[in-house]
Amino acid sequence: MRDPYTVLGVSRNASDAEIKKAFRTLAKANHPDTNANNPKAADRFKEANAAYELLSDKAKRAQYDRGEIGPDGQPNNPFAGGGGYSSGDFGSGFGRGGSGGGGFAGGAGAGGSRAGFDFAQGADDLFAELFGGRSPFGTGRSGGGFRTEVRGPDVAYRLTVPFVEAVRLGPQRVTLKNGQVIEIKLPAGLESGKQVRLTGKGEPGPGGPGDAIVTIEIASHRLFTRDGDDIRLTLPLRLDEAVLGGKVRVPTPDGEVAFAVPPGTTSGKMFRLKGRGFHRIDSARGDMLVTVMIDIPADHAQLKAFAEDYIDGRDLRAAFEA
Repeated sequence: MRDPYTVLGVSRNASDAEIKKAFRTLAKANHPDTNANNPKAADRFKEANAAYELLSDKAKRAQYDRGEIGPDGQPNNPFAGGGGYSSGDFGSGFGRGGSGGGGFAGGAGAGGSRAGFDFAQGADDLFAELFGGRSPFGTGRSGGGFRTEVRGPDVAYRLTVPFVEAVRLGPQRVTLKNGQVIEIKLPAGLESGKQVRLTGKGEPGPGGPGDAIVTIEIASHRLFTRDGDDIRLTLPLRLDEAVLGGKVRVPTPDGEVAFAVPPGTTSGKMFRLKGRGFHRIDSARGDMLVTVMIDIPADHAQLKAFAEDYIDGRDLRAAFEA
């Protein structure tokens, strides 16, 4: 095992508060729930816990600083008689449930090997604070100590959500590997790649089941496109609607709405419909941006005759001249 001060990244004269803060940072950064695809994180997590167990215990820290015990908590000279440990005190991991004053949990030297990992007493409260009392490897009580078992693996799922349902945050259903159908609530701030965690819906394990991690993919739409939290729509207009103005029906993810087109509307003009976009994290909604395009029929005798008699004296391209 490495030097516990090096593991936590603190100096040898670090205060208890500095040691606790360093352990808290490492535990959060390497917690398996946020590092499901990184097995090295679990090793760093356990190493940090072992280092904190030793340095958070004033007696053990003093013995380590004097060179009486090593970074694994074992006496450097177990037969010297000065360490105060009995032969049953030493095992494979740290814990509070050992048979003597040393406080080590029994392991291979105490009648068999342990598949679990024993967390430090000081770490228990931190886990309760950081992770809601939930051990990253499942929990179990053994003797006087806190012992954990490995949770089952997480299972990854992908869910394609229709565009309109994503805008409205409509509830979705996911079918798990075991055939169970789970209804999930889409979170605000939804975008493709967002993950929803279903606690306890993964593979079984000694310390309890893992989680189901659902990655959301938002499907495209034939009319709407996304622009951040806003939605864009291109709305075709007839010439008479653009010239004379009037009310037209506009589709939105929440249903059709009546939209008033001002007289003399030109192609490319953009209108904003408030609160018709995606839900933001702050519960507000983006807008819907409607760009109108005037559609001229290719062969219309009446319109052609009108255009031949109509004279517009404006020079619309005067600014284009060099």
